[in-house]
Amino acid sequence: MPALSDPSLIAIVDDDESVRDAIKGLLNATGYTAEAYPSAENFLASARLDEVACLITDAQLGGMSGLQLQRQLVSSGFTAPIIVITAFPDDGRRAMAAGALCVLDKPFIKDELLSCIRLALHPGDQQP
Repeated sequence: MPALSDPSLIAIVDDDESVRDAIKGLLNATGYTAEAYPSAENFLASARLDEVACLITDAQLGGMSGLQLQRQLVSSGFTAPIIVITAFPDDGRRAMAAGALCVLDKPFIKDELLSCIRLALHPGDQQP
């Protein structure tokens, strides 16, 4: 994978259009570059996989679930941090066990999401 001069693309995978749009709007308004996908399959077919610095996915998606997406990405060598959003505690536990950086319970607070993104993109900047 080639090194990027600004590897800051945040991918959002959610089958709820209003959630996708809200997260993308929040990220764009805070200065991040975000790309949104309606399904795991659409994300996997994207030509921008190598540019993704952080992935935000809903655990429950139509078709391939966010947890299945996480497993497939990790097994294929994808190293970008993954943030999972869920309404189901069992999904959150499975996501963390599989290596998710953060799990946010629905409904989440925007500052929690932004904190996870800062941790994902700038891990050395975090204070203990």
